[in-house]
Amino acid sequence: MRLTQQLGEAVGMAKACAAVGVPRASFYRRSSGSRPAAVPRRRPTPARALAPQERADLVGVLNSERFMDLTPRQVYATLLDEGTYLCSVRTMYRVLEQAGATRERRDQLRHPTYRRPELVANAPNQIWSWDITKLLGPAKWTYFYLYVILDIFSRYVVAWMVATREAHELARRLIEDACTMQKIQFGQLTIHADRGSSMTSKSVALLLADLGVGKSHSRPHVSNDNPYSEAQFKTLKYRPAFPDRFGCIEHARDVSGGLFHWYNHEHHHTGLGLLTPAAVHSGQTNVIIAQRNVVLANAYAAHPERFVTKPPRAAEVPTAVWINPPRSIEVAQQGVLGRPESRSSILSDPGASPLGRSSPNLLPEQALV
Repeated sequence: MRLTQQLGEAVGMAKACAAVGVPRASFYRRSSGSRPAAVPRRRPTPARALAPQERADLVGVLNSERFMDLTPRQVYATLLDEGTYLCSVRTMYRVLEQAGATRERRDQLRHPTYRRPELVANAPNQIWSWDITKLLGPAKWTYFYLYVILDIFSRYVVAWMVATREAHELARRLIEDACTMQKIQFGQLTIHADRGSSMTSKSVALLLADLGVGKSHSRPHVSNDNPYSEAQFKTLKYRPAFPDRFGCIEHARDVSGGLFHWYNHEHHHTGLGLLTPAAVHSGQTNVIIAQRNVVLANAYAAHPERFVTKPPRAAEVPTAVWINPPRSIEVAQQGVLGRPESRSSILSDPGASPLGRSSPNLLPEQALV
């Protein structure tokens, strides 16, 4: 560093850094600690600026009883018609802003800053996400409502239901049956949802309190706080077997059952190392990955020249799945995940959505109408 500094004083810093092989940015960054901090210079007052007394007089005129309810443009035009010119309209705004007199005068609601939900799952049945989407009915303006609850760690659909309406009583029964079938213990689970009327209803909140289940909600007017459910609905509606409209509620239930069976037991999920949600949810991860590694090892032994960099290994299942990771983890993972939209989950892809078959916690048909 000292040699570069001495050489730079003789031939210039750019040539000195090039001769030594040190990037100029690195040299300046390393040497900045020994250099005294630059003292910011005070900006000189422009010659065209108003004098202090002129500024005070201008504020007095703008705040006078005559002009206090008029905009600077109205004041400017009125004074100009009377043969008086104080300053430009922009200068009036600038002086008022510096005097703190440009805020909104109407009594408007100010929304608070909501804390974003930060949830992490390291195993199945720790964090569930649920939502409701509309299914087009046989005629215009007719809909069926699809309720889906999924585990964000395994992407396994633990419960689903098709109903003719959106109601908190149906949501309450679906959540209660899902917790019973999955044998959820007190304090084990947190359920995340958006702020729909069914999600924030009092009956659902009381049920979760009785079951010892924590609740989490998306921030108001934030669309990406519930990425797994949103991605699931997109994948559901983009499946080739998904019709444009459903003829009746039985048709909607039959199609949904086939799609959910495909997802839970047949779909190799990219966010799960190409394992199925049912395999991850049931704890078969290590066995399946070990079998895949045996197959890949045999392939490498047969043709090592086909694998240029290293022997192939089966993809691992993420050890942690996040909804809104903390900022420090989010920044640390940017280099691994690449695109900003991948940050909804640290080690998993919420875009690959969970779809599966009629879950064992599906409510009886007579309870869904």
